[in-house]
Amino acid sequence: MTVKTDIEIARAANKRPILEIGEKLGIGADDLLPYGHDKAKVSQAFINGIEARKSGKLILVTAINPTPAGEGKTTTTVGLGDGLNAIGKKAMICIREASLGPNFGMKGGAAGGGYAQIVPMEEMNLHFTGDFHAITSAHSLLSAMIDNHIYWGNTLEIDIRRVVWRRVVDMNDRALRQITASLGGVSNGFPSEAGFDITVASEVMACLCLASDLKDLEKRLGDMIVAYTRDRKPIYARDIKADGAMTVLLKDAMQPNLVQTLENNPAFVHGGPFANIAHGCNSVIATTTALKLADYVVTEAGFGADLGAEKFMNIKCRKAGIAPDCVVLVATVRAMKMNGGIAKADLAAENVDAVKAGCANLGRHIGNVKSFGVPVVVAINHFTGDSDAEVQAVSDYVASQGSEAIVSKHWADGSKGSEALARRVAEIADAGVANFAPLYPDEMPLFQKMETIAKRIYHADEVLADKKIRDQLKAWEEQGYGHLPVCMAKTQYSFSTDPNLRGAPTGHSVPVREVRLSAGAGFVVAVCGDIMTMPGLPRVPSAENIRLNDAGEVEGLF
Repeated sequence: MTVKTDIEIARAANKRPILEIGEKLGIGADDLLPYGHDKAKVSQAFINGIEARKSGKLILVTAINPTPAGEGKTTTTVGLGDGLNAIGKKAMICIREASLGPNFGMKGGAAGGGYAQIVPMEEMNLHFTGDFHAITSAHSLLSAMIDNHIYWGNTLEIDIRRVVWRRVVDMNDRALRQITASLGGVSNGFPSEAGFDITVASEVMACLCLASDLKDLEKRLGDMIVAYTRDRKPIYARDIKADGAMTVLLKDAMQPNLVQTLENNPAFVHGGPFANIAHGCNSVIATTTALKLADYVVTEAGFGADLGAEKFMNIKCRKAGIAPDCVVLVATVRAMKMNGGIAKADLAAENVDAVKAGCANLGRHIGNVKSFGVPVVVAINHFTGDSDAEVQAVSDYVASQGSEAIVSKHWADGSKGSEALARRVAEIADAGVANFAPLYPDEMPLFQKMETIAKRIYHADEVLADKKIRDQLKAWEEQGYGHLPVCMAKTQYSFSTDPNLRGAPTGHSVPVREVRLSAGAGFVVAVCGDIMTMPGLPRVPSAENIRLNDAGEVEGLF
């Protein structure tokens, strides 16, 4: 039997008009701003009007470290949301928007897969409602205004050697990591070094995703530090008088995007900070709004639990005043075999011993998530080639770690394949057994916070940072930023900073190469190892295979 591709399944979807999806949530037509027939933004006025409602249960979906074998975290998030609705629960899904950079690089789309997808998946993975373009434009406006201020006399006395605001573009382009700007003569300004990050690493993105409303967003934007004077006095975006205009550009982008699953269940897709170089969660406003509209909200955190879930707990939950009632940790038999040393080309063959050997990575994540005081269920995302013995090996291992594993076949069967997982997750969430607490208190020194994450989550021996970095952290503490959480920018492929070191390594160190203060977003970024805040394209980028066919349809995006 020929298996349909994700995009073939998505194109055959029986989508309902987005106004009908809004009606299911009690959102009237006047409170929806449609973008075509199948997506819409929800007005701030509606969001303000439901603040007093009781919040539903929050379910976080995370995963083991990603491997080329595939884990299916977003697919499981969608499948679980559909499964909860199928068993009679009122559930919503909240995920991030996709960045163009990885879509045209190597990652592919971010809308789920098989019969557990959010649609319209092509639009979601391309321009969608223009949120990322708005964020890029707002960021670029600030960049231009900083340079313009310096050009017209520099009354703030900015030291052009200490402009810390980098530019952004939503594409993987390694050539832009470090550049020289303003060449070509007096009329072009003062020559200086500059550089680009990818848009999803922008502090503007982080501010939008952590803001509660437009007023809060404008304050956060104004609080962003863009440069320093010669005597190290910080210069803020509000000093440049850019915060108001930036907020205008982000007015519509701030509103959550409402779409639907293949089974016509509602989903918010909003915001998109990466989890390896940013905090990796969808927007606070989308999650908190969903919690007022549904009894259960299924959301996800990027990459493995060592990155996305850690930042969800320590940054998003801390900032938004929310906490998960249950965590679903996604794993696959294939990924266990890869962690057990099997090459991707050999994954089809049954190998129970390799599965057992690779389970150490899963066990590390289970223990880490439990350390936050929340119950953990392992979802075994089923592949058709998985043998019963291999699945049983994973289940037995999970049981030995004090948790339970449930096989879910949502990719092939949609909600019918995820009902068992949905029932158990709902039972745990309803039981109210979670006792959530962040990993570290606000008052802990910044470097000690980094050490806490490195030792307790990565199981490293130490954090390596030179005197310049330690002195910078102390200076920020003296300026009143010591209470901020830290955002570790690290490879997603390993607990260590070596992307090739799979499994559950110990005895390693975490070198911190650079630290950045995101005063508006409200965290300190620690750039670790060789991680880049501007990715590059692979040798053969996905873009080489993306084109329009004779029918005008997109091919090669997935």
